Amino acid sequence: MSTQPAVADPVTNLPAGTWTVDPVHSSVEFQVKHLGIATVKGQFTKFEGTLEVGPDGAKAYGTVDVESVDTREPQRDEHLRSADFFDAAQFPKIEFHSSAIRSTGDEDFEIDGDIQIHGVTQTITLKGTVEGTETDPQGNDRVGLSASAQFNRSDHGMKFNAALGSGNMLVSDKVKILLDVSAVKAS
Repeated sequence: MSTQPAVADPVTNLPAGTWTVDPVHSSVEFQVKHLGIATVKGQFTKFEGTLEVGPDGAKAYGTVDVESVDTREPQRDEHLRSADFFDAAQFPKIEFHSSAIRSTGDEDFEIDGDIQIHGVTQTITLKGTVEGTETDPQGNDRVGLSASAQFNRSDHGMKFNAALGSGNMLVSDKVKILLDVSAVKAS
């Protein structure tokens, strides 16, 4: 049975309250081209996030544990944790804080915010969709959201690469991030 709680934020159409990301039912993934011909996909398995919705609008923030990177290839994961890429020993977290959220359609929105990766903060815009609200079997109110963005890893000081004879690069500079979130409303 779907709930129809009171709407507090006209941009996201989400009910007022604090919503905490449920990592068991959520994912933080990335995609990057390898050799210019194949897309390598990975995920971070440890992350947290919060969405606060109130009468003055909504804001979102979250962190990702860089050590939890998983591309299903242990050797590549260790390389990603190294100073060539994330440098997890020196920069163990990726952080995001929204600065503005605006509607782009009935269920669609954009989130502007600052993302800090590898110790460098840049502005990014996520394109998102409210997938819906529901009450789970335990009586918890939930919201489903998806969002994606693209950025250049070199803008965050991650410049490791190698040119190939074809002109392609070993690893693309462009990285796509994909978020699929189920968040539970705090009681």
